[in-house]
This record gives sequence, C-alpha cells and structure tokens, in this order.
Amino acid sequence: MIHVLAVDDDKNTRRLYRAVIERAGYAVSLAADGTEALGIFSREHIDLIILDIMMPGIDGYELTQMLRGIDENIPILMVSAKQLPEDKRLGFIVGTDDYMTKPVDDVELLLRIRALLRRARIADEKRIVIGGVILDSESMTVSRGGEVIELPLKEFQLLYKLLSYPGRIFTRIQLMNEIWGVDSETGEETVTVHIARLRRRFEGWGEFEIQSVRGLGYKAVKKV
Repeated sequence: MIHVLAVDDDKNTRRLYRAVIERAGYAVSLAADGTEALGIFSREHIDLIILDIMMPGIDGYELTQMLRGIDENIPILMVSAKQLPEDKRLGFIVGTDDYMTKPVDDVELLLRIRALLRRARIADEKRIVIGGVILDSESMTVSRGGEVIELPLKEFQLLYKLLSYPGRIFTRIQLMNEIWGVDSETGEETVTVHIARLRRRFEGWGEFEIQSVRGLGYKAVKKV
C-alpha cells in the first residue's frame, strides 16, 4: 500500500490530509513539525511527502533539503499559504517536486498526489512482472512458466515490497513496521528469518536477487 507522510503544524490541515489520503486508499502518517517528520521517515517506509513551509523549528525549505540528503528520489509536494513567485522558486530550488498553494482543494490535492506517484513509477498494481516471473498480490503467488509457488502472507508481503522498489534499501525496522506493524512485539530477527526463507525458495532464479546491505538492511535487485 502507498504510504504518505503529511507534515503541517495546523491540526485542521492534518485532519484534512488524513481524510483525503485515506479516502483514496493510501496509508497516511501525520507529523506536526519537521523533527517529528524526520523521526517517522527514519522508522517507516514512505512513498510520498506533503509538507508545509511555515512550521516552528525546521521549516519546510530546510526539511526538504534534509529529506533530499536522505533520499533524492522521494516525491515531495510542498503546500503553503506563500503564493509569491519567489517562494515557489525557492521551493523548487531546495528540491520539491510540486508546489500547491493554500487553501487546499481536496480534489486538486489528490490529483497532484497521483501525478507525483505516477512520475515516481509507484502505482497501485496488483502484479509485478520481472521477465517471466509474476508476483500476484491477489493469490499471493509467485509463478514462472508452469511453476506456481504460493507463499505465506508475510513472506509474500516482504518479497512484494522489496521488488516494488528494486535497488532501494530498506532497514529491518522499516520492513518490520511496514509488514508486521509498528505495534508488533516481534523482534527484528523475524525479518532476517523471512529473508532467509525467501532466498532458499528462489535460489537459482536468475530474474531477481535479495541482497544484504551491510549495516543497513536489504534490497532487491532485478536481473532482467
């Protein structure tokens, strides 16, 4: 599921974001300032960020620069009451992908979110195709030719997440929070165990590989 992080110090604006984003079928995390946003971003996998400019402490310009230093490809939508051309120019200079002025129109907001996700090639697809390999999220199966492997739920979700973002590194904490939930009492070693199972199941499959990134976590690499 697409996960959006919305950052704004106004409580009513955050409520609007939650309503619009969840109605569209996306998951949403909310932050009241830049510090809280950075904490969420470090713990959870985020697909797109919406942020305000005028916030206490770390403002939107500085937050955008910090996020770009962590992930240069994460889609960022800057939403602000600042409407002057120089404000917008500065937003793009520091790294935002799109700029929207307040008051927020919920239909326009959702259209911009979807456009950014398309540009980032992040889509709500039910299947992933890698050469002759097909991951089907409805049946939780991985098939190649006439061979069909039905995976347990968590294994499939883990593999699907990694292959949805080939080359992107996920920490164990991010994978735990995304697949097992932030309230899970399961330890991070569960991720290691599930990765090992997936590697055994697909050993010899040349279309993809799950690689360990020392000191960080895991990434999937497409080979076709």
